[in-house]
Amino acid sequence: MEQPWIHKSKTDFWLILFPAFFVLGIVFVFQDWLSQIQEDYSFYTWLFLIVFIDVAHVYATLFKTYFVKSEFQRRKKLYIGLPIICLLIGLFLFGFGSSVFWSVLAYVAVFHFIRQQYGFVRLYARKEEKTKINRYSDALIIYTATIYPMLYWFFSSPRAFNWFVEKEFFRYESQFLIQVSTVIYVLVVAYYLCRTLYLYLKISYFNIPKNLIIIGTLLSWFFGIVYFNNDLVFTLLNVVSHGIPYMALIYLKEIDSKPKEEMGELFHFKNSKGVIFFVLILIGIAFTEEYLWEIFVWNENFNVGINAFNWQFLLVPLLTIPQFTHYLLDGFIWKNNK
Repeated sequence: MEQPWIHKSKTDFWLILFPAFFVLGIVFVFQDWLSQIQEDYSFYTWLFLIVFIDVAHVYATLFKTYFVKSEFQRRKKLYIGLPIICLLIGLFLFGFGSSVFWSVLAYVAVFHFIRQQYGFVRLYARKEEKTKINRYSDALIIYTATIYPMLYWFFSSPRAFNWFVEKEFFRYESQFLIQVSTVIYVLVVAYYLCRTLYLYLKISYFNIPKNLIIIGTLLSWFFGIVYFNNDLVFTLLNVVSHGIPYMALIYLKEIDSKPKEEMGELFHFKNSKGVIFFVLILIGIAFTEEYLWEIFVWNENFNVGINAFNWQFLLVPLLTIPQFTHYLLDGFIWKNNK
């Protein structure tokens, strides 16, 4: 059986599978340097990680939805209605206070991050025999790889990092619960390793991309949340391992792999210059959004003297619409009965 690459072996490896391993290597080789950067957190760290990758990947969804005329017309009600629903939910949540708003959004974000990893596993398992044991085993390992680190976060003493803001997650310190969840985690990982070896010996086939996604997820989530207790390390492993593969998936599957007659105006992005324009558009929109966050809400990297404190109840839900919509929209646009 052939390897189930989404695009090609080289592009899949370097842009979807390799980022998690690359960042983990950087973390281990340059631990002292990263600790120093963490102490001297700079504008450029924020610009590269948060704007150029984290925020930019949110807008990559546009190239699968709003920028595709035929797709937008096909699901017009969804694409118009969902941002409105996100705004209304945001206004409702912010009515209970900013802490409630950010807490709910953090849980939704975690769910979104977990589901993306599951989605990649399903994509790379699409050519395997479709049995319940295969599907349940894949789900078991990928959910264990992502949920265990989050449980460790919830049950341990305060970590040196947050998803969005401080005290966003429910926490209950319990070494007993950590030990129980760790035992389950080890047993599931052992089951995955034994089953993978058994299947290889049985059918002489090893699904390279699927297993690299699973291993990369295991390593990046464990070391980013459990092993290291550093905000910059968490951000690096969290943002890079999530954002770059998603942007690559959008470009490779929705632009590079599609014939001209199905692309409309997006055909202009289907060359080397198009890749550059694709990235620049994402960065440009992301920087614009984050600039608005900075001047109206955070005032950390830019301070132009605007005091919009009394309008936070409206500004925060408004500015969160792209991110919130991205989280929910991903639950619709990647589903395929085939």
